[in-house]
Parts: sequence; structure tokens; C-alpha cells
Amino acid sequence: MQAKETLFADLVQGRAQQFQVPLYQRTYSWTEKQLAQLWSDILDQVDLLETGEKASAHFLGSVVLAPSPQNEATFPRWLVVDGQQRLTTISLALSAIRDHLAQSRPDEAERIDEEYLINKRKNENDRFRLLPTQADRPNYAAHIRGTHEGQAAGDNVSVAYRFFRRKLVEAEDPADPQDVLRIEQAITSRLTLVAVTAEAGDNVHRIFESLNNTGLKLSQADLLRNYLFMRLPTRGELVYETYWLPLQASLSNKELEQLMWLQLVLDGDDRVRRQDLYAAQQHRFEQTEVREADIEEYVKELHRRSLHFRKVVCPDEEGDPAVRAHLRRLDAWEAAATYPALMLLLDRRERGETDSAETARALSYIESFLVRRTVCRVPPNNLNRIFQSVPAQLPLDVPVADGLRQLLSASNRYWPDDDELREKFRTAPFYLYGRPEQRKLVLQRLEESYDHPEPVDFAAAKLTIEHVLPQSAGDDWLQVLAEDATDGETPQDVHARLQHTLGNLTLTAQNSELSNHPFDRKQDLLHSSHLEMNRRIAATDRWGAREIGARADELAERALALWPSPLRGVGRAERSRDWQLVHQVLAALPHGTWTSYGDLAAYIGSGAQAVGNHLAQTAGVVQAYRVLNAEGRIADGFRWAGPQPEGEDVRARLGADGIHFTQTGAADPAQRLTSTDLALLLADPDQEESSEGAVAAGRDGSEPEGETRAERFFRQLAADDTSETVGAVRTLLARWEELGGWVGYGAGQVTTSAFLMLGAAGLPSAGIWPLVLYPGGGRGGSAEVVFQYLATREPFTDRLLRAELLGRVNGLDGVDIPEGKLDLRPNFRLALLEKDGNRDALAETLTWFRDRWIGRDVS
Repeated sequence: MQAKETLFADLVQGRAQQFQVPLYQRTYSWTEKQLAQLWSDILDQVDLLETGEKASAHFLGSVVLAPSPQNEATFPRWLVVDGQQRLTTISLALSAIRDHLAQSRPDEAERIDEEYLINKRKNENDRFRLLPTQADRPNYAAHIRGTHEGQAAGDNVSVAYRFFRRKLVEAEDPADPQDVLRIEQAITSRLTLVAVTAEAGDNVHRIFESLNNTGLKLSQADLLRNYLFMRLPTRGELVYETYWLPLQASLSNKELEQLMWLQLVLDGDDRVRRQDLYAAQQHRFEQTEVREADIEEYVKELHRRSLHFRKVVCPDEEGDPAVRAHLRRLDAWEAAATYPALMLLLDRRERGETDSAETARALSYIESFLVRRTVCRVPPNNLNRIFQSVPAQLPLDVPVADGLRQLLSASNRYWPDDDELREKFRTAPFYLYGRPEQRKLVLQRLEESYDHPEPVDFAAAKLTIEHVLPQSAGDDWLQVLAEDATDGETPQDVHARLQHTLGNLTLTAQNSELSNHPFDRKQDLLHSSHLEMNRRIAATDRWGAREIGARADELAERALALWPSPLRGVGRAERSRDWQLVHQVLAALPHGTWTSYGDLAAYIGSGAQAVGNHLAQTAGVVQAYRVLNAEGRIADGFRWAGPQPEGEDVRARLGADGIHFTQTGAADPAQRLTSTDLALLLADPDQEESSEGAVAAGRDGSEPEGETRAERFFRQLAADDTSETVGAVRTLLARWEELGGWVGYGAGQVTTSAFLMLGAAGLPSAGIWPLVLYPGGGRGGSAEVVFQYLATREPFTDRLLRAELLGRVNGLDGVDIPEGKLDLRPNFRLALLEKDGNRDALAETLTWFRDRWIGRDVS
């Protein structure tokens, strides 16, 4: 047996050979959780390549190989005893890169294919350098051959390939562009493997067991603490009692590890990763001869900086009111990426290099940077890198606040300017992105800007976000919108374009009385509000496109005063009109779904005609042919941008992609993704529910005014559904509790919810839920099947289990959810539960769900 460190390129390149996954191995099982971590590691290595830094490559894991019984002297074949998940993932990532480059760089695409994926002069199965287990082989082979278009995308192989295609589209974002060939280089030459090569007589299964027999691992903080005190033979007890015990008492182990990492960053190591903390600090100590006094000084400095870190994570411990207010907002924003900059500012203040007023000004630039990027929908994926580089790159020849503003204004950071902010206030569907608390904070700051003589106590007030023009518009609303329609728009188009924009959003403590009522009814309620922004809305005569646009303009001017602009002339990046976002969401369209020009336009805050023009004129947009007109038909004059696929028309390609057509020739409307669905495709599934849907901490979630959350839910349900439906829901929830589940009720005032929970009662974060029930708000109550959320929770990370859940739900009479919505949160009407057979079928499905969760592997 031999073991050596190697690179993927060195392992698979060279002469023709094949790595075979034995038939007894499990199928490919990586989910988006593992894929996302690998992608993050790859981008870290891309950064190192671009800066030319001499840093260690990323260790990906081990691969155990043994000679295959089919081995030939001229064509080596190896059994992959361990490591098939890594090898399959890397191969799929490279096939995605090949396909991404196929139109723009066909020579590079061919090179990748021949160097890493195929044995050029071999045929049939021998053509593949990696041959997966039999169950995965057909789909894997289709992706390597490039014949996968039109195949069902439900298996993990297809999910991984689509993940990398989507990430490669994101990598072209002008705000943070990545060179695709650098990504290939990082994968093939910066990810290291330990290849354990056995001989014919070796017990490869014993090797496999020893490599995978792991116990409870020590954290990075544990490892570093042990290292430190082993280096303090004479002063360890004193240092422990004086500095370490107070430090350990004030921070959790996770926070302590974060502080240790921040100390490395503040000392200038702007590339270190949290998971490499121990090795990086150990390397720093061992570069020179380290004395006990040096170790003691490190721990003493860690203790000093812990006082700053406490103010970052517990802002109420900050003494200065202005600094405290900024830290509170950043904490509520969950802006952990900014910690290196915050720690630097507090450190400079303590050293006397700046004062509290200057610190508050610097914090206002950080807040503005985050808010403007969120409003203008700049992806947050590079925030960690931006703020991690601040301590090493902050200019030293200007005041701290000015230096920070200058650094954040640089072109590779992308801080939206005033013109873009004004435009996005008018056009961007703000409600569809960012975390719920972030959206609420933006509206809260705008309300505070009115300087009302009796300001609202936002900490005590139970405010939720209200759509003035409701999300479900009745005939009265559509009549008003018809007066404002332009360029052939229907009232429904105007509604889709405006409903989620900032000009139409406000905060309210009102209950469901606001709901979907006509504007004159809402006026009375808003007029009595303590919020100045609501009184101003109530003072208008009507509420349509003109009024929403005018309010957006007014709020934008207030935003410009609240959140300072970047500096001009620091090498600003030109950002195209959200077309990159269009490319990303189209690349993420699941198999068996389509969207319309209007839906796509509403999603990015543009016009349907502009979207159509862009897609017609831009070659290489993945899945652009899946954008149809509002009736589900191919647009008149549609043409392929770039070379037309040989022998195919649009209708044939749509059919191959699982799109069904009605008897009239239109695409199945059930397979259509709305602007809200599109937003879910790129959303973080952990940002599960809005503030209106936060799960109650207990079964009933009693409210101070006497009405429990459960009572509010059933009151809202009864206002919109029949007594038979309400009774059916009560029966369903009772049966759920008989199964050992519990019901968590949402905190929403305007629209509440009921979560069917498993796990410790009152602890939503420790459990799981398959369904969320919503009252209708004028449309009839619905049950949402949370596939997107389940995709990150064991055991339902397995797509086949989620597909089985879909099949069981579709067994209800009247439910027919398309497979393409398996990545989303589709719903069905609660009225269907009036049928005894449907209640029984759903109860059986919930029993099956509970049994799968109880029997999950928790090792």
C-alpha cells in the first residue's frame, strides 16, 4: 500500500485510465450543503491564485484506490473504494465549466473534456475517466457526453451539475467577477487529495474503516487553547486565571473561536479562513523562537480585544449613544461579515487614534454600504472578502472614517451611488429579497427620518410590513391600476410590477383589518397610525402607480440623507441593469418549469419589453427559451441568440425540458414560476419565514392583548373559508398532535400561519416542519409544502425522499403539483381537506414524514 498527496489533475491526467466506483457503493449523495462548502473553498483558492500568494492548497480528503479485476496493462482501471463523492463532484464541476465555455471558448471546452473527463480514443463505458456506480451511470454519462438537455433533473448528479452551472453564471457578476479558467485551475491544481493506492492483496476495506472512523472533533478554539497552555510551563496558571478564565466566561466557545480568527485578521492576515485558524496561528508562532512572554502577550491581547468584541455582539454595552445606535442596527442586520472592520474601529478608538464621533461616522459608511447594496440587489457573496481585507488595506494617511469610505468606494467593492439608489426605490421588488429583519430595518430608519415629536418605540411595537396595494388585488384595485397602465400593460402587469416596490411598503401595528380592503377603508386605519409615513399615505386621494412612484421618490431622497454615498472617481464599476440577475435566475430554473417576460421583469424591476430585447440580443443565456409570454406561448418573433441548436425548435426543446402543453397549445400554467417563485430560487433557505411568519415559542403563543396566536389563526381562517374547511383544519392539527407533533403559530398580525412541527415543543430551531398553513386573506386558506426548506434538513436532503413526499401529496384528490416545483414552496387549497379521503391521505403522508425523520441517521 502507498499513500501520497496529489492533485486532481495529477491523479486523472496523462495516459488513458479509468476510476470505477464499485457496484456495492452507495449512489452519489452530495447535497447543496456540501456543494456550497466546496464552492466556497474553490473561490478562496481562486483569490489566492489571483493575488499570487504562496499559501497552502485546500485539503479535500482521501481517495482509496485498488486495482480493478478488469485492469489491463495498456488501460489501467482502479476501483474507488473511498472518495467517489469527491471525484464525482469535481468531474461534474469540470463538465459544467466545459459547457459554460462551449460557445465563447470552444477550444478550452474541448481541452477540459479531453484532459479530465474522457478517454478520447475509447468507446462506450471505457470513454469515461470516472465510471460511477450503475444507478448513477446513465445520468452521469449524459452530462459528460453533453446529452443531458431535456432529461429529468431529479437525481443528485443533475442537482450538482445545475448547482455549478448556476454558480458559474453568478461568477460573471460585474460587481465581483471571477475568471472561469481560474476556477478550473483552482479545482485541478489547488485542491489536494491523499491517494491511498492498495495492491492486490491489501485489505482495502480495513483502510476505508480506519479513515472514516471519527469521534467528537475538537474545535479550532480547543486546539489553539491546548497549544497555548502547553507553551506556558511556568506561567500557565497565572495567565489562565488572570486572562483566560474571564475571557472564557464572557464568550461562548463559538464566539471565542471567532475572536481568535478576528485577531489574526486584525494583525494583517486577510486570507485566513475560520477552519484554518489553529494551523495559521501555530504557523505564526513558529516562524520565530517563541518565549512564554510572547504567548502571554497574545492571550493578554486576546482578552483586551474581547471587550471590543462584546460591544459588537452585545451593542448595549457600548457607552457612546451614536456608536451604540449604529452597532445595534448592524447587529439586527446580522452583519457578521463586517466584524473585522468594526473591531478595527473600536481598537483605533481605544488607542486614541480616533474618537467616538469619527467612529460613528465610519460606522455610518458601513451601514450605508450594506443598505444600498441590499436595496440595489447586489449579491452578498463577496462581503466576507471585502471586510476581511479592511484591516490590511485601510489607508493610513487619512482619518479612519475617510479611509474606510475611500476603501469601500473602490470599483471591486461596488457601493451603489445616488442615481442607482433612486432608480431602485422606484423599480426594484424590495420585498422579495434580503432578510425580513433587514427589510423592516430599512423602513424603520425611513420612518425615524421624519423626526416625529412622539417617535415610535420600535423595540416595543409589534410592527409588520404592509403592502398598501395588496398582494392579492381585487377588482376595485385593478380598476385604479388600469388608469395607470402604459405600453400595452394590463392592470395585472402594473400590479406585478409595483406591489413589492418600496413606494408601496410601510410598517403597521394594525391587525388583519387592513388586509386586502379597498384604499378608502385603509385610509381611515392608516390615518390613525402613530407612524408619520402612514399618515402621509392616508392623506392621498387614491393609490395607484403615480402615487406609489411619487412616494418612492420621496423616500429615496430621505434614504440619500440617511445613508451616505460612495466617493466619486475611485474607479467605480459599471453595473449592468440587473441582467446578471436575470442570467442567474434562468440558470436556476428547475426542470419542468417556465416563466414569463412579465414575471422576470417584475423580479428585477424592469419592463417586459426590455427583458425580451435583452434575451433576443444576448447569446449564451442559459435556458432563455423557457421565457414565454403571459399566455404561455412562444413570443412572436422569438429567435435564438447565437447558434440555433441543430434540428430543434423552441417547442421541441420545451417539451424535452418537461414543459406540458394544453389543448390550446399554451404551456401548462401550473408549471409557471411567478416573480415570487423566482425570488425563492436564489434565496437562502435558512431565511425561512418573514417576521409575519415567525414561529411561536410555545404551542399557543399567548399575546398580551389576550388573543392567543392560535385563536388569531382560526379567526383569520374563518373570515375567508367555510366552517367545513375550518373544522377540517382543526381535525388535521389534532391528528398531527396525536402523531407526536406540535403546532407553532406565526407572529403575524396581518396574516398569521400554523407550522406543523416535529421536535422539542417550543424549539423550532431544533425541529423540522413539512407544512405551513395560511389563512387566505381573501383567496381561501392554503397549505404550503416547504420543499426548499426541507432540502437543507436531514434526512430530506435526499431529493428522492422529497420526490416521494411530492408524490404522496399529489395523491390528494385535486392536488397536482408539478415536479419542477420540488425546489420551491408550492401550495394547495385547505378547502380540499373537507373531503374525508383527502384528510386521511394527508394524515398518512404526515405519518410517513414523521417516521422518516425519527429514523434519520444522526451519527
